[in-house]
Amino acid sequence: MELLSVLKQTVERIRGLDETAMRDAEHRIDRLTKPPGSLGRLEEIARQMAGITGELRPDLSGKAVIVMAGDHGVCAEGVSAFPAEVTPQMVLNFLNGGAAVNVLSRHVGADVVCVDIGVNADLSHPNLVVRKIRKGTDNIAAGPAMSLDEAVRSIRTGVEIVDDLAARGYRLFATGEMGIGNTTPSSALLAALTGMDIESVVGRGTGIGDEALRHKRDVIRRALDTNRPNAEDPLDTLAKVGGFEIAGLVGVILGAAANRCPVVIDGFISSAAALVASRIAPLSAAYMLPSHLSHERGHRLLMEHIGLQPILQMDMRLGEGTGAVMAFPIVEAAVKLMNEMATFESAGVSEK
Repeated sequence: MELLSVLKQTVERIRGLDETAMRDAEHRIDRLTKPPGSLGRLEEIARQMAGITGELRPDLSGKAVIVMAGDHGVCAEGVSAFPAEVTPQMVLNFLNGGAAVNVLSRHVGADVVCVDIGVNADLSHPNLVVRKIRKGTDNIAAGPAMSLDEAVRSIRTGVEIVDDLAARGYRLFATGEMGIGNTTPSSALLAALTGMDIESVVGRGTGIGDEALRHKRDVIRRALDTNRPNAEDPLDTLAKVGGFEIAGLVGVILGAAANRCPVVIDGFISSAAALVASRIAPLSAAYMLPSHLSHERGHRLLMEHIGLQPILQMDMRLGEGTGAVMAFPIVEAAVKLMNEMATFESAGVSEK
C-alpha cells in the first residue's frame, strides 16, 4: 500500500536523541550556580530539549497547538453527556477565539491550528484547515471505526501539517483535540493495546453519572468483542476502535519527532494517540513531553505505559490542548535557565 510506504518513510526519519548535545547540556547544567540536581525536572527538560533539537540554545518561540476535530459514530450509543452537534459548534468557537485553549494560547504566545479531520458537518472558515477524511467514524460497538487506509491517511494528515508548520519556523508543538464521545475510543485503545481491564481505564468523560458509566463500559466491551483488535498491530487497533482526530494526533506526534521538534502531550485522548505513536515508532516517545495528569480515569496508567511522568497536576479534563499549552512556559523556562544562569566560574561563586 502506497500510504503505508509513506508512513514508513516518516518513521524512518525519526532518530534517537543527540547524545553529544545532551552531554554538553548536562555539563553546562552542572556548572550553574546551584547545588547539583536542585532544579529537578527543569534540568531533565533542558537536557531533553538539547537532545531533541541538537542545540543548547534552541529557538522555541514558534509555538503551535494543533487541535484535531472529528466526530464518532459511537455517540449513537449514548456514551457522552453532550450531543454530537457540540463538536462543530466548538470548532467554530476555536476559530472565533473563544475557547479555553484560545485564551491560554494567547497568554503563552502560541498559535491555535484547528483541523477538521472528520467533523460530521460542512464547516467553512478562513482559519480552518479542512482535511476531512469523512464525516465521522462508524460506530465501534457495531464494527470498525474506519478502514486501515483511512487510519493511515489520518496519520499522514497530522504528519503533513507538522511538516508544513516546521517549514514555517514552528519548533514547539502541542496536541489538542475536539470530538464529542472521544474518551470512549481512547479507553478502547488503552484497553486493547495494554490488556488492562475496562473498569480501570474507563472514566466519566464529560461528566456522566454512574448508570451511564456502566453503560459506557458495556459499549467498550462490545466494541472490543466485535472488532477483536490485534494488540500487536497498533494500526489495526487504531482503525478498529480509534477516531480520526486521534489518528491525526498520532501523525502530529510522529511528524514532530521526524522534524526533531518537541511535542507536548495534552490529556487522556492525546495520550491515547501518544501510546499508538510509541507503538508505531518507539523512538518517538523521546520527543514527547507529558503536560499534566488528567482527572480522567486511566490517564495515569496510560502515561506509565508510555514511560512518561506528567509535569502538572491541575485536576483538568477539558482536552482541547489546554493542559499542554499550560506546560509551554515550563519548557521555555528550562531552556532559559540552562543558558542564562551564571556558572560558578563566570559569577565567581565558590563551589563546595
